[in-house]
Amino acid sequence: MSGPSLFGTPRRLRRGATLTLVFGSLLAGGAAAGSLTEPLQRAPHGGSARIAAATVADADAGSAAAGGARDTDRGTVNTRRIAAEIADGKVGPDVVEKLISRSGDRWSSFYTAREYAGLQQALDGRYVGVGLWVRRIDGGRIQVARVQPGSPAGRAGLRVGDLLTTIGTTKCAGLAVTEVVAALRGDNVPGSRVTLGVRRAQRAWTVTLRRATLATGAVTVTRREDAPTVIKIDAFTLGVGDQIRRAVRDADHGVLLDLRGNSGGLVAEAVAVASVFLDDGLVATYDVHGQQRALYASGGGTDAPLVVLVDGGTMSAAELLAGALQDRGRAVVMGARTFGKGSVQMPSTLPDGSVAELTVGHYSLPGGRGVDGQGITPDVQVPDGSDPVADSSRVFAGLGTPS
Repeated sequence: MSGPSLFGTPRRLRRGATLTLVFGSLLAGGAAAGSLTEPLQRAPHGGSARIAAATVADADAGSAAAGGARDTDRGTVNTRRIAAEIADGKVGPDVVEKLISRSGDRWSSFYTAREYAGLQQALDGRYVGVGLWVRRIDGGRIQVARVQPGSPAGRAGLRVGDLLTTIGTTKCAGLAVTEVVAALRGDNVPGSRVTLGVRRAQRAWTVTLRRATLATGAVTVTRREDAPTVIKIDAFTLGVGDQIRRAVRDADHGVLLDLRGNSGGLVAEAVAVASVFLDDGLVATYDVHGQQRALYASGGGTDAPLVVLVDGGTMSAAELLAGALQDRGRAVVMGARTFGKGSVQMPSTLPDGSVAELTVGHYSLPGGRGVDGQGITPDVQVPDGSDPVADSSRVFAGLGTPS
């Protein structure tokens, strides 16, 4: 194994929606706020790392082969042995999925071949859909929270604030946001049709859209006159590191890096972002079944003043990045304590194309502290109801940066 490829969202968040990057945009942040994005929700972007041996909730694994994957001395699932038995063809998808579901490890996950293809597509920065972000409001109604410019929904004239009343023959009222997202995404087939019932004030109508392959748009850059550049990263998809490096070139007044609601993504992209701000050196260490490995920044970083925003939806690779910048003394971290997901997962592919992501270890930050179950404590706590973007001006002033 060369290294962890990605970090991800809990299994409980993934399976119900077939699921979502949503990625966190991934999901964790969106679910907490009652709002999820179609792009990030249907294809989980996080991969991750789990615990080397997860406790078995039920001693009966369901088959002799599954029993062979148990460490009977410790009563735990040995992920190294499971991976080896998958490679040797000794266990099938049904057994592997059962082992994972009974392991007690919420980070280990099982994907069908189609689900994993959707995950990989999201990590590549693409998704199949109509270009809508939705949220649930009073009365269980589903409201459009954002419309992607140039998307099928955008070209059809849908607007923020519109209500979705039906998707096909299904009424939207009362549905979970993840169910709405799954319906909007359909079977992940570009060109397939979906008919939406829409209400705007007193007007109600239906519109039929063709799903398309769209960019997730994981990075948003806001330049402000004589003020720090705000860079929002929703997830670490392919190419994010290069996007951030380009974005900071003209950040003459510093960078406000917003990682709120970011639940992870590709580890290599998180390290690439760290490399934008660090002059080489350690980003994190991690273990794979007890063997220690390290991740390093490279390429030379900018010296622009840096403030990082985090919250309870900041997870996994986003915590790795925030913690590394904090430990290396490169950034002031503001906001609320992060989620606390510091386990590492690696994928094992079964003959039918399904994939088991198994926890193999945990990562530690440059200062030696762990994240799992603890999260990152900000240098500057932002009270509930406050605007951390506005509050950051005082921090930048303390850094000697015009704001």
